[in-house]
Amino acid sequence: MFSKALTIAGSDSGGGAGIQADLKTFHNFGVYGASALAALTAQNTQGVQGVWAVPPEFLELQIRSVLSDIGADAIKTGMLFNASLISAAARVLQEYSNIPLVVDPVMVAKGGNRLLLEEAIVALKERLLPRADVVTPNIDEASVLAGILIHDEEQMKNGAEQIIKMGAKAVLIKGGHLKEKEAVDIFFDGNTWERFESPRIQTPHTHGTGCTLSAAITASLANGFALLESIVRAKQYITEAIQRAEPIGQGIAPVNHFPPALSSHKGSLT
Repeated sequence: MFSKALTIAGSDSGGGAGIQADLKTFHNFGVYGASALAALTAQNTQGVQGVWAVPPEFLELQIRSVLSDIGADAIKTGMLFNASLISAAARVLQEYSNIPLVVDPVMVAKGGNRLLLEEAIVALKERLLPRADVVTPNIDEASVLAGILIHDEEQMKNGAEQIIKMGAKAVLIKGGHLKEKEAVDIFFDGNTWERFESPRIQTPHTHGTGCTLSAAITASLANGFALLESIVRAKQYITEAIQRAEPIGQGIAPVNHFPPALSSHKGSLT
């Protein structure tokens, strides 16, 4: 029997992030992927042209439909857009507290478009973070959650401590937006600190990195790996996906979700 994972997130019509990136990633980790859509986006490599939120009662129905029948070995949340959708998701997830939950607090798209309304931040902190086994914000998202400006590793640690105080079991703050030679992520679970360092890859094609990393962590948890090992495996996957990104479209192209064996025969895509 294969492992199963559920993603609760928004749809990216361009295919590089959101539900689409999550399901591609689950598949590449040998995990059966199910989904509950919180919002639809009209989106491509140049930006987000529109967002339509699903009625919260229908999001709740989707989650219950999957979990009551198929089940899941791990769950992740991504773009939830507004407070009502966050509350709907949190309400169901509290009933399934035995399933590991990865919360990717998606707030802004690569092009700068808001994917989480301002009024939803309080709901995210109060309703969803206390249920999370790990939260995976970038430094901008961590700054909003922690209420501090983050510009260096010491401030990342301060932010991690503040997020843990909100009830999350662990946090991984991604430092890819820092202007450092190496990309550094900071992990904290209230007791243990870990520092993950990766080479900075010079490419503009990074759409979907956050979704893909959190989905890879979710998939590894579903496969039975411990949290830190799941993060290591996920970081290896996202590093390769960024390295092999192809220039799809006219803007910020997505990372390459295909395994190397399936990507090696392809030329450049336009």
